[in-house]
Amino acid sequence: MKSFFKNIFLFSAGHTYSNLSRLFLRLFVGVMFLQVCVSQFMNLGEMPTDVSFCGLSPAASMGTGLMLLSLCAAFIMLGFLTRFAVLPPMIIMCVAEWLIFTSSAAPASSLFYFQPGYPVMFIGIFLYFLLAGPGKISLDYVISAYLIDNMQENEVLEKA
Repeated sequence: MKSFFKNIFLFSAGHTYSNLSRLFLRLFVGVMFLQVCVSQFMNLGEMPTDVSFCGLSPAASMGTGLMLLSLCAAFIMLGFLTRFAVLPPMIIMCVAEWLIFTSSAAPASSLFYFQPGYPVMFIGIFLYFLLAGPGKISLDYVISAYLIDNMQENEVLEKA
């Protein structure tokens, strides 16, 4: 009976499935952010015409930005370069939240199809991944384990 309660408290304290929960959160956020990118891409013709970046046309600017965000969402789901992949979406979500709260003009509402608060949710989750990392069920972990194994073998060969 004592071991039963011990197991329940250890399970409820989160000592068992933290890497699996990071995987689930990565997949969930990646899919939700891809959904945002797809909805933005579907409404690309309705975007304001005064938004341009690096001398590109407004449609090319938005298309390039959406492709970058889609790539970042895929990297987050795979757990590949996760801490770098969360930076562009986090910056875009900060801009989206700023535009939503500071402007009621048409460019802000047509540039981002969000209710106030949604970008803050994404910012919080991206900040979590920036601080905590992707977990052990990720390509980052596999690559780092491979690099560590090879580094130790090379050090042994150099000493001999």
